[in-house]
Amino acid sequence: MFKFQRILRCQFNVRFKATFPVTRSVSAHEAELELTNNVHQMPLPFSSAKVGNFSQEPPQLDNQYLQDTLLRSFLKRHIPSDVLPEIDADLSRFGHRVATDIYDLHLRCEREPPSVEQTNAWGQRTDRLITSTAWRSMHHISAEEGLIALAYERKYGAHSRLYQMAKLYLYAPSSGLYGCPLAMADGAAKIIENLDGCSWLKERAYTRLTSRNPQLFWTSGQWMTEKRGGSDVAGGTETVAVKQADGSYSLYGYKWFSSATDADMTLTLARVVDEEGKTTEGTKGLSLFYLELRDESGKLNNIQIHRLKNKLGTRQLPTAELLLYGAKAFKVSDEGRGVAAISQMLTLTRLHNSINAGSSMRRITNLARDYSTKRKAFGTLLKNYPLHLQTLARMEVETRGATLLALEVARLLGREEVGIASETERQLLRLLVPVMKLYTGKQAVAVVSEGLECFGGQGYIEDTGLPSILRDAQVLAIWEGTTNILSLDVLRALAKSKGAVLQNFALDVSSRLAAASSNAQLSSPSAKVRKAVEEVLGFAARNTSQLEVAARDFSYSIARIAVGSLLIEHAASGVGTSQDVHAAQKWCDQDLTPVITAAEASAYTLDSISADKEMVFDGFLQASRL
Repeated sequence: MFKFQRILRCQFNVRFKATFPVTRSVSAHEAELELTNNVHQMPLPFSSAKVGNFSQEPPQLDNQYLQDTLLRSFLKRHIPSDVLPEIDADLSRFGHRVATDIYDLHLRCEREPPSVEQTNAWGQRTDRLITSTAWRSMHHISAEEGLIALAYERKYGAHSRLYQMAKLYLYAPSSGLYGCPLAMADGAAKIIENLDGCSWLKERAYTRLTSRNPQLFWTSGQWMTEKRGGSDVAGGTETVAVKQADGSYSLYGYKWFSSATDADMTLTLARVVDEEGKTTEGTKGLSLFYLELRDESGKLNNIQIHRLKNKLGTRQLPTAELLLYGAKAFKVSDEGRGVAAISQMLTLTRLHNSINAGSSMRRITNLARDYSTKRKAFGTLLKNYPLHLQTLARMEVETRGATLLALEVARLLGREEVGIASETERQLLRLLVPVMKLYTGKQAVAVVSEGLECFGGQGYIEDTGLPSILRDAQVLAIWEGTTNILSLDVLRALAKSKGAVLQNFALDVSSRLAAASSNAQLSSPSAKVRKAVEEVLGFAARNTSQLEVAARDFSYSIARIAVGSLLIEHAASGVGTSQDVHAAQKWCDQDLTPVITAAEASAYTLDSISADKEMVFDGFLQASRL
């Protein structure tokens, strides 16, 4: 301390003498006072502002539509030119809104999670679900923006579904997870629209699910998971339905996951109790039921909220365990046809899942890109480091791939919904839905995790709003079927169609590659994809006994081939750019056929499976379970 004062005193004396010639002698006391006054005027770091003089400018969200060149060019390719300006104008307006007022609501939803009041101060059972005003504002916005209505008004025919999904793609990362109840509302609307008869239900529920009026608009739940079930719905559903004199049913059961517990209605599975008090086990015993959660006064329909789930992510979304003790419901499927009836919902909710995956990747990539132009490290901006730029480029390629796959599935679904899809397109849709969902869910977790690293320590700080993107992304690989469950669904598609879905997939890939035949820059990627298709088809034909253990790698191979063909086709189209060509090249530089790579390493042999088991349970102390 004293040494520091002496240094300052010497520096001051030198500057003082150089600036002001001494004309009289100065006492020691006067010199000390002059030094003290001067030191107080010096701009010393941390002398007054305790946080220092530097603050980092945070990343900013610009218009999320205008800066998304892939989304805009895909719509330009597929939306007719006479309606594109109208759609483009709406998405441009909405792209600004999701970066401003809607995003602010999103942050509030994260800060104000739901809670439940089971009893009031007088000991009365209330089961009152308390949600943020921001969450309730999302309900109104969803109706006004037509986020469900767009697909069912069919103003743009086969393009209506694509338009809706493009808008949801912009909305999802700023939705505060309100996209989840929207996904289930969309699925419920789809099921009710296609029900034979049930005119009362279409009038009662469908008109509300597809309404643009916030006062009329309903959302839906989807209650399929029970304690014993998980993905095994057929083996785990214990809820029973007892028929009443008025034709309704009383449901008794315990629903383990009820996402969007604040929904207005739900579709759920239960087993009908026959006259002898018995039920049918397995899939054949499950029927689909419609019920409303509350009556006109707001009282729950013989439902108790046992507790809200304490989740890793999606904390904004009220997910509860519910006890049904005579909930009034109506059977809306043929008896024993509940799983078949609800399958249409799964197609849509899995598409929503992948749209959410692609959009979360786009959000973190956009933020990381913006931050790279503002953050300096070791004397220069992050954008100037080739290694950092390479990381961003890899994130961008994955984001483009996921987005193209989801948008293409949305386009195909739109064509199927209005009855103009070809047989090849219908078969392709059956294969791509589970492939899309399983692959994009895994991509989202990896890309968002990589994205957080782009912010260094700030990527781990809750106040930035960044960690919630990763927490929320993790559910995308779990909800509506884990990776392994969906991989087995891919095999079911092959078996049920006797291989036709795979043959139609190969024809589709070939037609997309043909569009790039005249582009020399795409010849190498095209050759890689073409070879990959041949190898995967050959593997499926030769190794039917190994397909189950290879299901995940097989599905990954289908996904990478599909995305490769989509990127190549897009790059070769009239809207393709040099950046699109580069993205296609980089995508196809990876291993497109992990199933072949693993097979060549003998990963699917009985010896390998046995060795896997021995390694996994090495040191496991409960030998009796093996």
